[in-house]
Amino acid sequence: MEILETAFMQRALIAAVLVGITAPAIGIYLVQRRQALLGDGIGHVAMTGVGLGFLLSTNPIWMATLVSIVGAVTMELIRAYGRTRGDIALAMLFYGGMAGGVLLINLSDSGSTANLSSFLFGSLSTVSDADLTAILLLAAFVVLVSLGLRRQLFAVSQDEEFARVTGLPVRALNLLIAVTAAVTVSVAMRVVGLLLVSALMVVPVAAAQQISRSFRATFALAVGIGVTVTLAGTTTSYYQDVPPGATIVLLAIGIFVVLTALATPLARRRARTLEASGAECTADMPRTRRPSDDVKV
Repeated sequence: MEILETAFMQRALIAAVLVGITAPAIGIYLVQRRQALLGDGIGHVAMTGVGLGFLLSTNPIWMATLVSIVGAVTMELIRAYGRTRGDIALAMLFYGGMAGGVLLINLSDSGSTANLSSFLFGSLSTVSDADLTAILLLAAFVVLVSLGLRRQLFAVSQDEEFARVTGLPVRALNLLIAVTAAVTVSVAMRVVGLLLVSALMVVPVAAAQQISRSFRATFALAVGIGVTVTLAGTTTSYYQDVPPGATIVLLAIGIFVVLTALATPLARRRARTLEASGAECTADMPRTRRPSDDVKV
């Protein structure tokens, strides 16, 4: 295949698969916690890290990861301890991160508007060997956390009070979710872009929830959707010369619309199946005996 003959597309496709796995893997916990826009906020803060990377002549992905982690931890602390002014503090953090990134990139000798655009919306040709190595290492961390601690993270995402009563370290787990989300933003920014990475965390999960009934099924389906749209979007971007990030997000939204349309008929079919099975069980019971006969006081 022509698309596999060029080295930069090989790197881009590998990065796309990793992004498709990691973004929904941590996104499912953010959706469960009703923090769907956390990735968007981290993406704004990561811009400062990208700017520092250019200013200090270091790999922007590693610098963005460091700054994103600091920003994510700050957001979690504001969420946990902030009161009426918490939303204002978060807004200042988001916009300050974006403004700082733009300023630092323009102050650096190697930065330019083109560099900024590639990080904001993704670019296939910018994934270097060093970037791919960083993405592989960061993606491994995200997968290990999201799968290895899935029971604990699910418990905290469902009900913090219950998790605290059961003895789980709620504060540490909350911070771990924030840090993992920050790492995911750094993994995805080369392919999807900082402004669109939050959509890839949320939309595949929301789409999977339309037809799945368990956490495990939702997790698997969301990752499957994520990998599908990232590969399809990257391939489309190569052949049609369109931005990869925007293409990937629009494909994910398209799948969400389709699954939402299928959700109602599937729910009705399940309901009819349950009613039929219930009727059969009732019909099989002897007429002289009812379930209430088994109740003893």
